[in-house]
Amino acid sequence: MATNQPDAPGKSESSGVMFGKQLLLLALLCIALAIIYNTFFASGDGVFSNFLKPAQGVQLTYVPSDFQPNLDEEATLIILSEPDKHQKEFDDLVYNFNLSLLFHVANRMNLPDSLKRRLEPEYQKHHSYLRSLYYSDFLSLKDTSAELYETWYNDNANQAVQLFNEVAGKYTCFFVTQIMATLLKASDGKLLAKGKDVTTPCGIALNEGLRPMVERLQTRAAIMDFSASRGLLKDKVRKGIAELGTYELRSRLGLDKTLSYKIFGFSISETDIRVEAISVIKAGFKLDQQFDVTFSPKKGIVYITLPPPSILSHEVYPRVDKLDVGFLAGISGDEMNRNFNELRRQFRQDALENEHVLDKARARADTVMQLMLGPVVKSMGRNYKLELRFRETPEVLTEDEFLRRGEPQNTTEGTKNTNFIPQ
Repeated sequence: MATNQPDAPGKSESSGVMFGKQLLLLALLCIALAIIYNTFFASGDGVFSNFLKPAQGVQLTYVPSDFQPNLDEEATLIILSEPDKHQKEFDDLVYNFNLSLLFHVANRMNLPDSLKRRLEPEYQKHHSYLRSLYYSDFLSLKDTSAELYETWYNDNANQAVQLFNEVAGKYTCFFVTQIMATLLKASDGKLLAKGKDVTTPCGIALNEGLRPMVERLQTRAAIMDFSASRGLLKDKVRKGIAELGTYELRSRLGLDKTLSYKIFGFSISETDIRVEAISVIKAGFKLDQQFDVTFSPKKGIVYITLPPPSILSHEVYPRVDKLDVGFLAGISGDEMNRNFNELRRQFRQDALENEHVLDKARARADTVMQLMLGPVVKSMGRNYKLELRFRETPEVLTEDEFLRRGEPQNTTEGTKNTNFIPQ
């Protein structure tokens, strides 16, 4: 016979205790999760918030601003036309112009005065190497010994402006971006901007600063070149020279050019011009710039110091071999002058870069000096010899040379290295 058995004692009580423990564990887990979220995620300063939130950019509001470089245009053109004679002024020009660019960018980006006051100290950290880069690049592009020709062809100041634009364009974006990123602490390079004509700091510097200034300088350069060219041979020029020509290069080049007159893209008339020219370049030394003779009795050496070699003269004799003028496409005098000047530039570039005329002039100078002054030195003593040096190389001053110049001696070695300065 089936009978109903009562539940085992304590079974329902143990189930209730187990359920209570699970509920308490769940509550503790929820509290722990809430604490972790509030501590590490919810706050903007949380430990992991930076990994979950997108990078924040620098908020800027652009405003209109006029670029004011505050440069004397005429003085600027003189400096750019003769940079080798105005190196200090060239450095000042680079400093003032780059600083003006930075202030213009800061004004357009509407930066506070506290940041603007830091612009000049930040730029000073870069100027020491920038001025060297600007000057060396500018000199390498500009043929400073061709001023007479450039003036005659109405292209000296204008070409100098073009070269400065090319050099400045290489470095402007770099230093402007670096300095602005430093001031704004935009390590990711992210700028969030709004306002009028929003663009990058680089774009502002190039399009609103460098390009307008170059255009103004080119307008002024055209006037200056025209005036200089017309006045170049206004009067007779009498000039005494002291030069040592040691190398001559003669070469021949030709220029073949076709000028077309087109309508709707179709050529209906052409002008053919073929110009050939002979070039005579003489390289050597301008002795009125530097010529010094010193003697070291202890070493038995007579030192002759010359200036660095340069192109002393360059004659170009052009000849028009063909001039076939079309019935519509003519040729102007300015076009002819540009063709002649382009030939002259090709001659000089080939002589400097391919023929290495300055190096050959330097090598030939030693032979010439040994022939001219070697016998005189030998007459002073059979063991005496002649040594040639050039100004761009460091000079080693002996004790005798220190005494001759009245300078204090180097107490450690008796000699010192210094750049040669004419006395």
